[in-house]
Amino acid sequence: MLKNIDEEVYNALLCEQKKQRDTIGLIPSENIVSRDVLKLMGSVFTNKYAEGYPGKRYYGGCRFVDEIENLAIKRACMLLGAEHANVQPHSGSQANMAAYFSVLKPGDKILAMDILAGGHLTHGLKVNFSGIFYQAVFYNVERETEEIDYDRVREIALKEKPKMIVCGASSYSRIIDFNKFYNISQEVGAYLLADIAHIAGLVVANLHPSPVHLADFVTSTTHKTLRGPRGGLVLCKKEYSNKLDNSIIPGIQGGPLMHIIAAKALAFKEAMRPDFFDYQKQIIKNCKKLCEEFKNRNYRIVSGGTDNHLFVIDLRNKRINGNEYEKLLEEVGIITNKNLIPYDPQPPSITSGLRIGTPLVTSRGMKENDMALIAEWMDDTLKNRENKKVLKDIAKKVRRFAHEFPIYPSA
Repeated sequence: MLKNIDEEVYNALLCEQKKQRDTIGLIPSENIVSRDVLKLMGSVFTNKYAEGYPGKRYYGGCRFVDEIENLAIKRACMLLGAEHANVQPHSGSQANMAAYFSVLKPGDKILAMDILAGGHLTHGLKVNFSGIFYQAVFYNVERETEEIDYDRVREIALKEKPKMIVCGASSYSRIIDFNKFYNISQEVGAYLLADIAHIAGLVVANLHPSPVHLADFVTSTTHKTLRGPRGGLVLCKKEYSNKLDNSIIPGIQGGPLMHIIAAKALAFKEAMRPDFFDYQKQIIKNCKKLCEEFKNRNYRIVSGGTDNHLFVIDLRNKRINGNEYEKLLEEVGIITNKNLIPYDPQPPSITSGLRIGTPLVTSRGMKENDMALIAEWMDDTLKNRENKKVLKDIAKKVRRFAHEFPIYPSA
């Protein structure tokens, strides 16, 4: 038993299991894998080194891992309608790196969404590899609507002449018009990269437009709304397939994680089932309901609402910052994350906002009525931030409620 071998690790595992069971998770990038996906991540596939690609490995004994990787590639292409897929990236960040390395050289210019507007650090932030290797310029959201101004994006693209345009976000709650980004990229002669890490599940279910037939490269994580293992995925047009594959191995990675690739293959199959489409619909229903509940309680929502699985609350009228509210909510068992708002005066370590998402709670079986309860507890927590007795009472309610929705219900 693990307890007898390493009690410290065993105790940490028990604590994490308890935390996940007892709390309500509202971080948009987190989800719960199926029992079978979980098993594959701890399977004997982890023992096999398979540097290279199916049929072209640098190690022997790869017959069965070749089968599983080919299956994952085939399913990824079927699922999202892609010409080519690479399932080896260890994360979304490495998926983006692979796409950049395929067609860009150090010093090339990229145009991407500013992190203050909802972009990701791998979209050109100076402290990230993307901002170190490439010259990044940014588009923002419009101040009044807090939505993307595509005419302004075009103006910047025409002026800056980027080698690649990056669209996609980590905290943008509105539909992204990939057709407009495609037209802009064509006009300026730029490659188009669509990062759908957050919305991949919605794209699969046709609840958000797909960029796959438009973009030169599409990157994603395989968790978040896709509800698979932690990992990355790159799709591309056939003409870039060799460049993409070479950018990953030998470019940026060595041996792929075959246990994770096996879990990806299964997750892709799970995402083809009708119940996955129903699940994605419920994510959006829950998110819209939770968002409306906060608006009814006088919380300002960035861009005024949501079309997808997340939204961002502007906390400035509540006399609390994102960092403080995140910690306060964790005291009562509600897990969120602080987040920048457009044109945020606060630094990333503090923030003026809180990012809320519904993939995980939807996986646990929660519905719209449950969102109303959650919003009530979050609001009561803020109103009673100095009252330890009330906070303890809320924490008890949250824990009892969470137990009604087991992460892995008994068969």
